[in-house]
Amino acid sequence: MAKNMEEVNAEKGTEAAAEEKTVVSKNFIELIIEKDLAEGNCTKVVTRFPPEPNGYLHIGHAKSILLNYGLAKKYGGTFHLRFDDTNPTKEKTEFVESIMEDVKWVGGDFGDCLFFASDYFDQMYEAAVKLIKKGKAFVCDLTSEEIREYRGTLTEPGKNSPYRDRSIEENLALFEAMKNGEFEDGTKVLRAKIDMASPNINMRDPVIYRVARMAHHNTGDKWCIYPMYDFAHPIEDAIEGVTHSICTLEFEDHRPLYDWVVRELEYPQPPKQIEFAKMYLTNVITGKRYIKRLVEDGTVDGWDDPRLVSIAALRRRGFTPEALQLFMELCGVSKANSSVDYAMLEYCIREDLKLKRNRVMAVLRPLKLIIDNYPEGQTEYLDAPNNLENEALGMRKLPFGRELYIDWDDFMIEPPKKYFRLFPGNEVRLMNAYFVTCTGFDTDENGEVTAVHCTYDPETKSGSGFEGRKVKGTIHWVDAKTAVPCEVRLYENLVDEEKGVYNEDGTVNLNPNSRTILTECFVEQGLKDAKAYDSFQFLRHGYFCVDYKDSVPEHLVFNRIVSMKSSYKPQ
Repeated sequence: MAKNMEEVNAEKGTEAAAEEKTVVSKNFIELIIEKDLAEGNCTKVVTRFPPEPNGYLHIGHAKSILLNYGLAKKYGGTFHLRFDDTNPTKEKTEFVESIMEDVKWVGGDFGDCLFFASDYFDQMYEAAVKLIKKGKAFVCDLTSEEIREYRGTLTEPGKNSPYRDRSIEENLALFEAMKNGEFEDGTKVLRAKIDMASPNINMRDPVIYRVARMAHHNTGDKWCIYPMYDFAHPIEDAIEGVTHSICTLEFEDHRPLYDWVVRELEYPQPPKQIEFAKMYLTNVITGKRYIKRLVEDGTVDGWDDPRLVSIAALRRRGFTPEALQLFMELCGVSKANSSVDYAMLEYCIREDLKLKRNRVMAVLRPLKLIIDNYPEGQTEYLDAPNNLENEALGMRKLPFGRELYIDWDDFMIEPPKKYFRLFPGNEVRLMNAYFVTCTGFDTDENGEVTAVHCTYDPETKSGSGFEGRKVKGTIHWVDAKTAVPCEVRLYENLVDEEKGVYNEDGTVNLNPNSRTILTECFVEQGLKDAKAYDSFQFLRHGYFCVDYKDSVPEHLVFNRIVSMKSSYKPQ
């Protein structure tokens, strides 16, 4: 039976709706936020990235930055950068500055929404006083070891501190005395009074303040007591109006305490904690204490050594924010922990750079090539495309003369089968130039080849329309007279992948070949003015970036970002 137009349009509408549902995929955090917005639980989304300034950020932090910023942006909300600086023993201004730079570079635009937990110390103190007055906190004289003993185990309940039933008045007086510096470090703490029989150990009267006579990078010597993270964090979120406090899965067991704090302090619009899975990269070092040890013992060249996966190190090596953003999109957001192959990250930087960067010629292990029948003293300029896959990047002029440099492995005296590069009697194409035929070579007293001799065929100039004989090999080169000398650093994984990252004693299995420094390299003349962070594809070798720390105009230094070959296959 023929269908009328209303039926046809209805079916099309259903198909369109189904297609739209298929295309729009939302992670579980987005579903929670949209439900909260729809039910009026919040009117404006506020997220935050809350690092402790006790080290440099690594690639795992990039996921949190982009997730929190992306959610705020998607739902027209606000993104905060807040430093959880409640532990002055490990925190430094150096780390604060590096984190701010990293967050901006990755793409977390926090604008003027920059906050410090230490700015709220007065409010946190008053919050603790409020809990004492409600009978929900007490000053405890047990040592840290005794507190641990009293806490119990996963299968046995804890037991109450003998100081748990102090009066409100005594607790208020003691807490004020703690603030005034009347007690030595470690002699007294303030604990929340919750439930020592709770199946969740975090709820067994946790410590919320301790005495610590230490100068703070932000507040100086004003305080000699400092709040614990689990107490401070929900207060910070509540003060700033954070609606969705997004953190990693290890804080899932801490959520009941988070909720208890904001509930007992009676915040009118308490934030909601949501946990997601951390991102684990295979065969890399992300633990701050391990990186700190490598930095302090000189194994690596600082927190931004290109072999590390700190954000500063990735930036120095030549990774781009866009590559990290693509990587995070491919990893996705979930509740299940999983590992991601480092090859996926390399795939992302190749994908980002392949159409954006000029493809140039560089000779990393130079061997002199002399074209005996090319006019002495003559230099001509040949046309070469900057990127064959992106014509918009235009053309460049390559100087070409009688003496060139080629890569050492592009010539062999006695080649194996299927070797199509230079050897005596063989003809190859010099990329963007001419056909040349090897006529001989020079050696030193040790028999090492010092130069290769060729003749060229002027009729075979690239772009001339030559349609004669074919050659199987094409090699790259640079003009010896105008080439720019430089240093090139080839990086591999810092970790010995066959042995795994860590030993049982906590040391790291290091790869002795993680960095190879080549000091006598040459690049095209056009790279002589390359500046810090400029990046290029060196044909056949991979993608390279000018090192911001060690490169100077009179001595260029290039870091290899990634090789040309990929072992990762996108799904």
